[in-house]
Amino acid sequence: MTKAILTFALVFGAGLAANGLYMLADPQAWYFAIPGVTTTGPFNQHFLRDIGLIFVCLGSAFALGAARREVRTLLWGAGAVWLSGHALFHFWEVATGICGPDALARDFPAVTTPALVAIALTVWSARHAER
Repeated sequence: MTKAILTFALVFGAGLAANGLYMLADPQAWYFAIPGVTTTGPFNQHFLRDIGLIFVCLGSAFALGAARREVRTLLWGAGAVWLSGHALFHFWEVATGICGPDALARDFPAVTTPALVAIALTVWSARHAER
């Protein structure tokens, strides 16, 4: 089971990093390709590249954590904090009327699911850490 979870974390990290690299390499194409993004505000190349760097760092943290047990919980936990904050921000936008409730369903796969996955990986890591 441990090998499967670590492999999954490595693939998860690669996906996060790939998303970030796409944002860095072609922010305008990313902006128009991802459902719902265009409804969040006008295209801003600088902002998208800033977030792209964050996703590359997140992906690297999950990949490195898969390989390095001694820093796994710290790296995955830090990633889970950012991804959870991002998801909670989307819920806040709905709660304050910035976005309609349909945004939650639309964003769930790409925003909330990664946060839940990161939390689950972090909890697993903390429970399996050497004491």
